Amino acid sequence: MLRAMLLSRRFEEKTAESYQVGKIGGFCHLYIGQEAVAAGAIGALGEDDYVITAYRDHAQALVRGMSARSVMAELYGRIDGCSRGAGGSMHMFDKSVNFMGGHGIVGTHLPLAAGVGYSIRYRRTDQVVLCFFGDSVVNGGPFHEAFNMTAKWELPVIYVVENNSYGMGTDIDRVAAVDQLFTRACAYEGKRAEQVDGQDVLAVHAAVERAVIRARTEKRPTFIEAQTYRYLGHSMSDPAHGVYRSREEVAEERERDPINTFVERLTEAGVLTDDDVEEMDREVIAEVEDAAEFADASPVPGPEEIYAHVYSDEYRGGPDGRDAWR
Repeated sequence: MLRAMLLSRRFEEKTAESYQVGKIGGFCHLYIGQEAVAAGAIGALGEDDYVITAYRDHAQALVRGMSARSVMAELYGRIDGCSRGAGGSMHMFDKSVNFMGGHGIVGTHLPLAAGVGYSIRYRRTDQVVLCFFGDSVVNGGPFHEAFNMTAKWELPVIYVVENNSYGMGTDIDRVAAVDQLFTRACAYEGKRAEQVDGQDVLAVHAAVERAVIRARTEKRPTFIEAQTYRYLGHSMSDPAHGVYRSREEVAEERERDPINTFVERLTEAGVLTDDDVEEMDREVIAEVEDAAEFADASPVPGPEEIYAHVYSDEYRGGPDGRDAWR
């Protein structure tokens, strides 16, 4: 999990650097400070399980197993990107590792997670779905619609809200009548909920591990609130601090850096040495630099790509594909 966190951090730092020199354009939301949530949660899944998330998706894509090359090339808008340069920062996708996106519209992927959960029930497999989203989503309709469906239909979906206290520049306390977000699940019979320290990767991992067992054995959904914090702005167009939070607040939160905290625990326990950590970090930095070089060398999509992947070349209906046409 430490390597996953380091990869997420170094990748996002390189992304910020590339954005600032014009190699990446458009919307771009970084994950620096929240690495423990993705690493701990996804680390509790099996290879056949599904992950779906919102627009702050680079770290989840990497932790799930997508290559740094394909993610960076997508950020650069190049043909070798995971979405052939068409998706950009907010729309990472890789079917081979069951990473179902990357979704730019706030909250709309929660019902999609319910749909994946329904497909699992329909196919009678023991897979689960892990769905990440931000705290602003809990005040929207799709949140309650998805929670109602997953509870009523008993679907194996694990919803993780990454409560970083701010929806863009709005403090959650200003817009939420109930600021203990995990308590909202009590309105839906059968949906278990808990709150966890999102800066503690082991705590996140343990909570999601419990939810995975429940999803597999009881086919029941779970709601986890991970209390975390982003060190940078909402997006690359937003300063790290400004009118809605102070330098002092950000500095105080940085004292609980999830990577530094985990490294201290591992070294104190004798699991790793400082040299081990430094070597791991060097390997991660080399992987990220290689990804950037790969993205730089990847071709820009041609105009013919405009018409690619608009319609399916093949349709196979029914659970076994018997109702097929071309």
